[in-house]
Amino acid sequence: MYVPDPKRYDSMQYRRSGRSGILLPAISLGLWHNFGGVDNFENARAMLRRAFDLGITHFDLANNYGPPYGSAEENFGQILKKDFLPYRDELVISTKAGWDMWPGPYGNLGSRKYILASLDQSLKRMGLPYVDIFYHHRPDPDTPMEESLGALDTAVRSGRAIYAGISAYNAQQTAEAIKIMRSLGTPLLIHQPKYSMLVRDPEQGLLDVLGSEGVGCIVFSPLAQGLLSDRYLQGIPSDSRAARDFFLKKTDIDEKKVSMLRALNGVAQQRGQSFAEMAVAWVLRDPRVTSALVGTSKVSQVDDNVAALKNLKFSAEELKKIDEILAGKQSAA
Repeated sequence: MYVPDPKRYDSMQYRRSGRSGILLPAISLGLWHNFGGVDNFENARAMLRRAFDLGITHFDLANNYGPPYGSAEENFGQILKKDFLPYRDELVISTKAGWDMWPGPYGNLGSRKYILASLDQSLKRMGLPYVDIFYHHRPDPDTPMEESLGALDTAVRSGRAIYAGISAYNAQQTAEAIKIMRSLGTPLLIHQPKYSMLVRDPEQGLLDVLGSEGVGCIVFSPLAQGLLSDRYLQGIPSDSRAARDFFLKKTDIDEKKVSMLRALNGVAQQRGQSFAEMAVAWVLRDPRVTSALVGTSKVSQVDDNVAALKNLKFSAEELKKIDEILAGKQSAA
């Protein structure tokens, strides 16, 4: 029987999500990849156990995580039942609806029908009466925002979720969503944008909105699908995501990109960190970022991501150098 490490809260850092009562671990574990039906169940189970042993209390899912769709939630439900039910109240479990999930016009985007049906399906797959955070996974250009966000309000008021969140909304959409949710009486807890050294869109207004409005921010893909790690410093490994040419494309990695990655790795070495540790620390340098949502494929990577917390401070000179490298003004020696 799994017994978690009694010292699991001793070294993890916890950050307040905006102006809410919720503290999230600085590192959260996402189940986007490597937890589906095609993946090794015991490896997934071992990663979740190790994460909790290290004080990671937040596990993030979505309806269509797998493959196949729904299988990450099914596997998580089994692991929850086997290992984590006694500790359920120590966990923050989230799921989302917004991307394609089932055929036909009611299995995608942002209608009230889709969002609430998806949540019910997710709860059934995980064997849970409620999730802690339920997100609208992306804005729907054709459905009024009041309808999509009204479904989140219903999810919270019905007890199927404790908090509401949004993902992939831009700064203007986010400001409007915050206003709508406040008017409904269910304020937004958190926003989940893509953010890394290679994807800096949230800096163009979104982080300012979240900071001023007191809404939390949990960033996904801080390692840019593994690009910001030592995996690609010598090109494209045969067992990498880029080699599969799906989420990360082979065309994303040319000699210029590899040279830039090597230069960034040089900064990390000077800081006494691995490249991946520095990449995670870099997104957490901003106090408006509540948590970095990481993905892992093996247990050791859980430890590697948590190790980033040993050095979160950047000098002005280091940040300037990183910016220069990203702008193509510096390359590896």
